[in-house]
Amino acid sequence: MQFTSEQRLDDGVLERRFTLGEIPGILWTPESASASAPVPLILLGHPPLGLTRMYPRLVARAQRAAADGFAAATIELPGSGERPRWAAVDQARADLRRAMETGTPVSDEIIDALVLPLVDRAVPEWQAALDALLSVPGLGGSVAYSGGVISIGVRLAVVEPRVVAAGLFAGSLVPRAIFEEARQVTIPLHVLLQWDDEGNDRQAALDLFDAFGSKEKTLHANMGGHTGVPQFAGEDAAGFFARHLK
Repeated sequence: MQFTSEQRLDDGVLERRFTLGEIPGILWTPESASASAPVPLILLGHPPLGLTRMYPRLVARAQRAAADGFAAATIELPGSGERPRWAAVDQARADLRRAMETGTPVSDEIIDALVLPLVDRAVPEWQAALDALLSVPGLGGSVAYSGGVISIGVRLAVVEPRVVAAGLFAGSLVPRAIFEEARQVTIPLHVLLQWDDEGNDRQAALDLFDAFGSKEKTLHANMGGHTGVPQFAGEDAAGFFARHLK
């Protein structure tokens, strides 16, 4: 991992951009982080819209994490942002748009083609990033995952033992195979669902929550569309991470 730039934000949070091979990423650390007192780390998941577009939301989440004493980091997803285009996923996205524009049901084939290749490639990249991040002075202890794509979070919760808790956003399409993987998830979960999310299947989100094998799992559902998440929902998520990372 190579750091390429750094800046100190107004609240004292240190923001460092890095590359891991061809993968861009960003690490935010609170002022309290030091080699003698390493802080827990939250991995910030996001939709495949590119880090530049997602930056305002990501930095806000990172600053909240820092205020609670946690570092936060994110990486660019395959086929997004400045990374090389991915023809197969681009085609699946086009098929999804066509189905939604024409009112045609989104088939399992489209969902699988859109999500499963992304999960298969992104999760090992997240694990490689985690290896590198935990070697950075000031980082250590517990690790959590926060955000979407929810299928990436599910797979990571199954295969990565260093992730001890996850806050998942139920706002993306989920392949049937991921429902089976969800039964293997045992870590504490905090799942955020927007009840009137116009682009996603509410019942599928509820079925996925039911499938999770975790003994501790909380569903936080709010009225409103995909981008209408109320501010207090962040407070509840912050409390969840405070319980499981400190």
